[in-house]
Amino acid sequence: MGCGWLGIPLAKELLHAGFSIKGSTTSEQKLTPLSGIGLHSFQISLEETKIIGNMHSFLQSDLLIVDIPPKLRGNQSENFVKKIQMLIPFIEKSTVKNVLFVSSTSVFGSHQGAVDESSFPEPDSESGRQLFACENLLKQSTHFKTTLLRFGGLIGPNRHPIYFLSGRTVTSPNAPVNLIHLEDCIGIVRHIIAHQLWGKTFHGVSPFHPSKESYYSRIAQQLGLLMPEFQHEAIVDQHKIVNSICLNKTPRYHFKQINLGI
Repeated sequence: MGCGWLGIPLAKELLHAGFSIKGSTTSEQKLTPLSGIGLHSFQISLEETKIIGNMHSFLQSDLLIVDIPPKLRGNQSENFVKKIQMLIPFIEKSTVKNVLFVSSTSVFGSHQGAVDESSFPEPDSESGRQLFACENLLKQSTHFKTTLLRFGGLIGPNRHPIYFLSGRTVTSPNAPVNLIHLEDCIGIVRHIIAHQLWGKTFHGVSPFHPSKESYYSRIAQQLGLLMPEFQHEAIVDQHKIVNSICLNKTPRYHFKQINLGI
């Protein structure tokens, strides 16, 4: 559910591995391109008060991957919790046994310092609060098992924070980065499926945590972009660093993009 920047390359990878994949989009214009790569494409619109589309056929599957980030910026602000509340009864009445919910490390507040999968989230953003509420709603259902996959900042082809930060002022330059490359996003999902790791929580964050200043300076130079200006504060706050402890346990996942290149 949700064929975007992550969903489409993930679907392609799973198709290549021999899975039969259904993919949803809200746009009628994207149905043909999705079918063209081998997906059974469905036009599904998840709204706060209703769901538009053939959910019965779409959910005739063993596994549902939910990859629809909340729209909480500018005029697109929404109640994402209500959307997930609308979705859950449809899943409960379907053949879906396992749900993989793509969440975010924004469920942890910037004041929490070092966190891992055993840490209790204390979100300090609206996005983090809504995602944490959705995580709990999904885990409460006894009709299916939910695995939570909290990704850090997503980077990869045509997507990197440096394109926004170039030439701008960056605060907290000593704060560590918590990022994940698209290749590892796909790799972790495949790892979860291959080892049937359901009913668990994972942090999809590279174990590489350089400071914002050192990392973004390197990437800006690498791409020939204008260097950000780093604002050093007199008072040093506690910085969030997200660790992926559970991915280091057996069966262990080996990150492919350790140095977060692009």
